Amino acid sequence: MNDFNMNNFSLEGKVALVTGASYGIGYAIASGLAKAGATIIFNDINEELVDKGINAYKADGIDAKGYVCDVTDEDAVQALVKKIEEEVGVIDILVNNAGIIKRIPMIEMTAADFRKVIDVDLNAPFIVSKAVIPSMIKKGHGKIINICSMMSELGRETVSAYASAKGGLKMLTKNICAEYGESNIQCNGIGPGYIETPQTAPLRVEGNPFNDFIISKTPAARWGTTNDLIGPTVFLASDASNFVNGHILYVDGGILASIGKQPEA
Repeated sequence: MNDFNMNNFSLEGKVALVTGASYGIGYAIASGLAKAGATIIFNDINEELVDKGINAYKADGIDAKGYVCDVTDEDAVQALVKKIEEEVGVIDILVNNAGIIKRIPMIEMTAADFRKVIDVDLNAPFIVSKAVIPSMIKKGHGKIINICSMMSELGRETVSAYASAKGGLKMLTKNICAEYGESNIQCNGIGPGYIETPQTAPLRVEGNPFNDFIISKTPAARWGTTNDLIGPTVFLASDASNFVNGHILYVDGGILASIGKQPEA
């Protein structure tokens, strides 16, 4: 007998930690999880950003709890997770969203800059996942969602560190699945395409060569929106995806499926 129902998509009673979610993609994802019923916890690197996030969530009618935490600091992350468990409850859903990018040609990039990107974009998801997994095992269920990238699959000029980190994050996702799937923990990734954010606004001006390039490469013929990421995240955070594990869901309008449009003669 098929006992599936739409309640499988509900996140009621779940505690979700979304890292770096004061604004942008992380904020949109956390807001979507809240609308599906989850209690939202987020962190950021300083008090100013955390306060900015709390005010934004309040304006949207979301009662989110924010903490200052550097996700590259293992001791600080362990303390944060312990505090969340004491003040809110065991984390059911982790979204490793915090990340940085340094657009520097490889031969001009210092090893220190390369390491910084790897630290935030790859080491931090390892550190935070490691901190939440033991309680997920005890509880008997958990969801980890890593925000990967199309650069988990593709290379491009000036993003050697970012692509290396996101390629590693893809494999960390698969390894968490392999290592902890038997504990009923599902670890999947989301790979956003080119998304409309305040940071990309200068690139999206009509007539900008980069804007034209992205539109021509995307079968959907548009940039994605942060709302386009919400449904996939809610699915991967919910019981509807309990047999989906180690998968990277690319939300890219079809870029990775296409070689691009043929130039007009």
